[in-house]
Amino acid sequence: MNADELNDIVGGWDPAGLPTNIRVGAGCFLERKESFKRFRSRRNPGLALGDRVKVYTWTEFNVEPTGLVEVGDDSTLVGAVFMCAERIRIGKRVIVSYNVTIADCDFHPRDPDVRKADAMANAPQGDRSRRPVLEARPVVIEDDVWVGIGAILLKGVHIGRGARIGPGAVVTRSVLAEGAVLGNPARAVEFLELRSGKRRRS
Repeated sequence: MNADELNDIVGGWDPAGLPTNIRVGAGCFLERKESFKRFRSRRNPGLALGDRVKVYTWTEFNVEPTGLVEVGDDSTLVGAVFMCAERIRIGKRVIVSYNVTIADCDFHPRDPDVRKADAMANAPQGDRSRRPVLEARPVVIEDDVWVGIGAILLKGVHIGRGARIGPGAVVTRSVLAEGAVLGNPARAVEFLELRSGKRRRS
């Protein structure tokens, strides 16, 4: 492994080489260049990282040509997978753990016949311009949220400020501010608010 290859996986590479519609704030740490290999947005910006955002190994920005991902100041992405067709917005001081998937679209039709037509359009000899229109709904995660290992946040959910998403939770509905959810499908649970030491009920 040469020095350039090593730098590409340990944060020593120059983000100035990223597409011009990726905005990187001051003091960001971007560990792997590979995190951006599936970024295809034509929006400007298509990805906006606030100041001091940390993007660690295994984070992937899968952003479609129509997509926009925004990440607020001081947020940490340990290994999130973004699947964005329209818009995903993350607030400030958000922590997203390993193997978390955040998707604003199913990326395939749900009707079996339409899904077959979509598969044919996507085939190697297919015509991608004939793909059916996919349904996308924005995902919003407000400030100070924690998202645990392996959680899945699906299209249209709004996670309120200070909420906690438990490991492995599959979130299909919005979560109240300061709430906590766990399970598949995710359900409200009690949690200990670590900063104040007070018990809160979601």
